[in-house]
Parts: sequence; structure tokens; C-alpha cells
Amino acid sequence: MTQRSLHSIHKAKQPLIMGVVNVTPDSFSDGGLFFSTENAIEHAKKLINEGADILDIGGESTRPGSLPVGVDEELRRVIPIIEAFADKEILVSVDTSKPEVMRQAIIAGVDMINDINALRSSGALEVVAKSHRVLVCLMHMQGRPANMQDNPQYQNILQEVYDFFEERIQVVTAIGVSRERLIIDPGFGFGKTLQHNLILLNNLRHLAQLQVPLLAGLSRKSMLGAVTGNSVDQRIHESVAAAIIAVINGARIVRVHDVKATKDALAVLNTVQECGR
Repeated sequence: MTQRSLHSIHKAKQPLIMGVVNVTPDSFSDGGLFFSTENAIEHAKKLINEGADILDIGGESTRPGSLPVGVDEELRRVIPIIEAFADKEILVSVDTSKPEVMRQAIIAGVDMINDINALRSSGALEVVAKSHRVLVCLMHMQGRPANMQDNPQYQNILQEVYDFFEERIQVVTAIGVSRERLIIDPGFGFGKTLQHNLILLNNLRHLAQLQVPLLAGLSRKSMLGAVTGNSVDQRIHESVAAAIIAVINGARIVRVHDVKATKDALAVLNTVQECGR
């Protein structure tokens, strides 16, 4: 799957859509809706039919204030979903920070490790280095999900996030993971105030100077609710708008809950941009 994965991410002419599959009882947006394996698989099929390029399967909530689950429970949640789609024409990502979950997901056929902890957990680097094939998304986060929104502070949010990625890319490539396997995610809402998030969104092209594909995950997040006042289940319009802004500013992948709405909006953007070339 390596060549297919690399081609899909690096050679795609248009931004890719990553659809969210939360196999959890407590995720901030859709926790509990797809907690059973059957419901999660059906939801994943729906996202594929709507045009998702990547499925991001998560078995542990990382919403502000959330607490981790055990390895066995996380594996029970995500491995059946990965196995159900590993041989299909869709890229499959696992959203985890646990090395053992990464290892088992790789065995099950996952294409990407999406790690909010940027492979800083003990043993995570070694698991990824041994695979020689999976893509890796490194995300920036200040603190941990349990406390990250208590009081996030930065002297210069943009430069500090840039420096973080520069250091992590050096560490990861030093153990043999090729740069072309890497993706970076600035971590909107992960240890950041609304102002921090807006600065990052407005300056994504600065991070693009690292010459690694950018992933933006803004869908339904509280930063959008802070702007519009809408509840989490009523944020489709602002989520689509945020995804479009992210793509205009350099994102190559957008992680979303509302795949069809995002795909339709991107189709309009792509058509306008093609007309101007």
C-alpha cells in the first residue's frame, strides 16, 4: 500500500478529504453514535460514498478534558474497522498515540498513523521506523487532552509551532523514516486559544515552508462555535468555511465530519482556481 499512499498524498492535484470515524462513547462531536463496530463500518461506508479519500479511525477521545483508555479497549474498538477497509480503495488512518495500537494497526493494514503526540510516546518512533511503509501525521499539542485548554500560552504561536515541527521532523527522519512519509497538523484546539487558532489558520503557508504536506482539522471545533455561537451539532457551515480557508492557505488534507458538504465546496473552489490558471 505504500506507493498508493505516497502517490495519493504527494501527487494529488486536489486537496484530500479525511473523514472522521470516531469509535468512542465520548468524542466531542459524535461520541457514541458509531461506538459499535457495525455502526462504525456503516458510517465509514457512508463517508466513502460521499467522497472521502481517507478514513481516520479513532478509538480514544482527545477532546479537551478527556482521559485516556486502555490499550486493549482501544484495540478492540479500532482493529475491526481497519481490517474491514484495509484492502479497499481508500486510505485508512488510525488516530492514536499508543505504540502498541500503532503496531497492531500496521499489522492490520493501516496506511497512516495520525498521532496527536507526534511520536513522542516511548516506543512510538521505533514502531513507525520498523514498518518502512506507513505515512505519519505529526500533530502539535501543548499539554495533554486532560489539561491542554486550561491556560495555553505562547510568546509567538506561529514560530513555536514551526520550531516544534522542525525539531520533530529532524528526530523522525534521523531514525530512518523518510521525509516523504510525513504530514504535519498544527493541532487546532489542542492547547490553543481562539486567537492562537486564528493566527495559525491565517498563516498556514508559513508552516508549508517545511515542505511537508499540511493537514488541517477544524471541523465542528469550539473555535468555530466561539465565532458563530452555534452548538457542536450545528456547525456544518462554519466547518466548511474553515476547510476552504485552510486549503486556500496551503492545507493538502482537511479532516472533516461533513464529507459531502466539504467536497462540494472544494469542487467550487477547485473550478474557480483552475479557471484562473
